[in-house]
Amino acid sequence: MTTVMRTRPIPCSGEPLPVVGCGTWRGFDVPRARQSPLGEVLLALFESGGALIDSSPMYGAAEGNVGDLLAQLDTRERAFVATKVWTRGRAAGVRQMQQSMRLLRASRVDLMQVHNLVDWRTQLATLRDWQAEGLVRYLGVTHYTASAFDELEAVLASEPLDFVQLNYAVHDRAAEQRLLPLAQARGIGVIVNLPLGGGGLLSRLSAQRLPACAVALECTSWPQLLLKWVLGHPAVTCVIPGTGRAAHMRDNARAGYGPLPDGALRQEILAALP
Repeated sequence: MTTVMRTRPIPCSGEPLPVVGCGTWRGFDVPRARQSPLGEVLLALFESGGALIDSSPMYGAAEGNVGDLLAQLDTRERAFVATKVWTRGRAAGVRQMQQSMRLLRASRVDLMQVHNLVDWRTQLATLRDWQAEGLVRYLGVTHYTASAFDELEAVLASEPLDFVQLNYAVHDRAAEQRLLPLAQARGIGVIVNLPLGGGGLLSRLSAQRLPACAVALECTSWPQLLLKWVLGHPAVTCVIPGTGRAAHMRDNARAGYGPLPDGALRQEILAALP
């Protein structure tokens, strides 16, 4: 078994990025008085070799909790912090991003994304200015539903972007038809949200034994196997399963270790699903 988490290069820069990160939707949206256990989640991420923490103003208290905990744990330098702008109008976008940076306690954000393509032309123009000023290192766009893929495809095809964040999982494979090949061709990094497909699939799999290929892939849980299936696509740069539990973070992170499935093994995993 490998002893360090796998990395993939960010296409536009070549910077290595660990392939498993942490999403903060729901799991990190808790009152400050209850944020302490989330520090264990971040430590589990970093100790496992991960770096990317993804948040948004849409996620309630998540940005503030991330900023507080990174400061308390003195782990800022180990984190690749991504957040989003989720509003209309240039002035409103600037105010929201400034607030995000205050909450994150950051003078610079690693990745700023236009959340769900909301007013993306306006916000991308601001982001390009901020990138030139050194306030953000990378910029991108996001969505989480296949119904938006036509618009997302048009943006990817026409705009120079560093990252796209989208939904992709074993039972949510629409992105592989056009978006993943397009991102790969355009040199755009891909961050996958909902890589476990939400809670329903894992609930159905909880009583089912892992397929035989799990041994060859060094997987001891369904989350690891499902994450490795996503990472088996060469266009994917990083997966960000969301969690507020340190044990889940450690388990998810193991997907970044050991071999990844080739085409045949990916088909074997699909065949094992209910």
